[in-house]
Amino acid sequence: MTTPPVARKVLHRIEQLGRVREDEYAWMKDDNWQAVLRDPSLLREDIAEHLRAENAYTAAVLSGTTDLQEKLVAEMKGRMQEVESYPAVPHGPWYYYSRYDRGAQYPVHARHAADAPEREQVLLDVNACAARHEYFAVAAATHSPDHRLFAYAEDTQGSEIYRVRINDIATGATVGAPIENCSGAFVFAPDSRHLFWIWRDDHGRPARVYRREIGSDADTLVYEEKDAGFFVGVSATRSGQWIIITSGNHDTSESWLIPAATPDAPPACVEPRHEGVMYDLHHWGTDFVVLTNAGGAIDFTLKLAPQDAPARANWRELVPHEPGRYITACCTFADWLVWRERHEANCRIVMQTRQGERHVLGSGEAAYDLSLSGGYEYDTTELRYIYQSPTTPRQWFAYDMQKRARRLLKQQDVPSGHNPADYRCWRLMARAPDGQEVPITVLGRHDTPRDGSAPLLLYGYGSYGYAIEPDFSTRTLSLVDRGWFHAIAHVRGGSEKGWGWFLGGRGRNKVNSFTDFIACAEHLIGQGFAAKGKIVADGRSAGGMVMGAIANMRPDLFAGIVAVVPFVDELNTMSDASLPLTPPEWPEWGNPLEDAAAYDLIESYAAYEQVRPRDYPAILAMGGLTDPRVTYWEPAKWVARLRENTLSSRPVMLRTNMEAGHRGATGRFDSLKDAALIHAFAIWAIETA
Repeated sequence: MTTPPVARKVLHRIEQLGRVREDEYAWMKDDNWQAVLRDPSLLREDIAEHLRAENAYTAAVLSGTTDLQEKLVAEMKGRMQEVESYPAVPHGPWYYYSRYDRGAQYPVHARHAADAPEREQVLLDVNACAARHEYFAVAAATHSPDHRLFAYAEDTQGSEIYRVRINDIATGATVGAPIENCSGAFVFAPDSRHLFWIWRDDHGRPARVYRREIGSDADTLVYEEKDAGFFVGVSATRSGQWIIITSGNHDTSESWLIPAATPDAPPACVEPRHEGVMYDLHHWGTDFVVLTNAGGAIDFTLKLAPQDAPARANWRELVPHEPGRYITACCTFADWLVWRERHEANCRIVMQTRQGERHVLGSGEAAYDLSLSGGYEYDTTELRYIYQSPTTPRQWFAYDMQKRARRLLKQQDVPSGHNPADYRCWRLMARAPDGQEVPITVLGRHDTPRDGSAPLLLYGYGSYGYAIEPDFSTRTLSLVDRGWFHAIAHVRGGSEKGWGWFLGGRGRNKVNSFTDFIACAEHLIGQGFAAKGKIVADGRSAGGMVMGAIANMRPDLFAGIVAVVPFVDELNTMSDASLPLTPPEWPEWGNPLEDAAAYDLIESYAAYEQVRPRDYPAILAMGGLTDPRVTYWEPAKWVARLRENTLSSRPVMLRTNMEAGHRGATGRFDSLKDAALIHAFAIWAIETA
């Protein structure tokens, strides 16, 4: 099918806050969408037929890349270890780990006794579970503190509606009935006799915390969040002394405590929510370490609070606020406090004793990522962390904080070969229209010319304060080894330059994310990494909002645009409180149901609303039928309107995964097919521009 589908147009007029808009493709939203999330076969037939036609058209246009896609998959697979295992993590008498068998799509979770590493005990074989389903994903999997039980959360539709199962490790038998309608998050109480889990409502919102006595099928409501804009979470402290319930949105948070010794006690609020104030608790001896932005600490600070009176009135300074040093995470050990901080898009790890002695782990590379890799034990001097950069494969380290000595546990092996010296990473700064310096991370081969002749893929996100780290990617190498540059635009809306960087790209400042991305493209052209019209832009989820905006604002810069599960129907989605996640998103974008200024702002940049007759580049949009985050009809509607309006001869394509959701295929090899399709489209877009 080389003729693109022509979607029918049905007049749908919307009046809102004295404003009127028309949505001729609103029919693509199935009125029964919530049921479709649970059972995709219930999708209305006319919608299903249209999506299948779009898939056939995309396959036909890109049919000439079929061999290339297969080659790319083979290359990417050749850089992966067929048999793979990850460093075992100690917990008392056991070491816990995950591994992949040869040819396996999914991991095996296992353990061995500390004194008998040769005797493996399998806790969960995800491959065996996945064999019974078209789609299968595990959100969380962990053992109980007493090492008797293993629990995991499974999703069999891609809709992120999870079922939690608890197994007896010794017998393999299921303990009690599965827990249904879970958000995927749960935690064992330190007594190993209770499980705290989170219930999701029909809008996909984690809204209640329940407690189940293991072995019983009865659940007790512990906490219910009434604010439709807040999500709840639950965790246990590393010390094993407290269970913490959290509730919050992107601006504000609140925490509740339950003593681990009395898990059936009612939760006690630490500090009532105050708009704009966020705080997280980490138990440390007789105190809590509080990671917070209270008191105007825009890049966060660390406070100490006594465990018997942890309210804000009793917080005292531990690590002062330092503008530009964004504290992203905190972890406590019996005698050590560890935190991760970011400055100018790179991270470092800081360790401090109770006496205040401090030392730092960092790197001299231009761009890199240091991340804490967790652990189960509290009374230890061993810290686990991971180091990587765009040129350096992942390295797992065990670091003795007392001796200041590190031990390499594992280095990512690239079976087909990888020499970091063949590549170079640059950290550039682009000047935004308002004068801000926007970081760019660029990867290329040493021998790739910087004269504008090389094609470039430019990736961007810019939402929720989520930073795009300069990680190592074996998939990216398939472009770079073909003479491409690969760049990340660290635009506002992320937190690469601190929490203020996030605030500078949200709400009324959202347009900065788009103009930052354009500034990065222009700077890369000016520095010889690309030429106008030889760039392919790439964004996923909320990063798809950037793709939609730049397609409307500067289509001339790009040969192609990839938008994966893209948030491109912003005004309609934010105006429908029944949709998954909409109320929690209002702090991020504004509420166009009640705020006329927010309506006008969103309308001014919304990808779907701003489609006009233009010379659009080639566009590949990818969606998931059971996606509860960015519903399938967003990219479908966007593509239909783009195709109607484009003045160029470049194709506008849609590929909908009819059996998956937001994250696409879950198998480690199956997911390579999506990556290969994106790369093949990028190469095709440049070659046919």
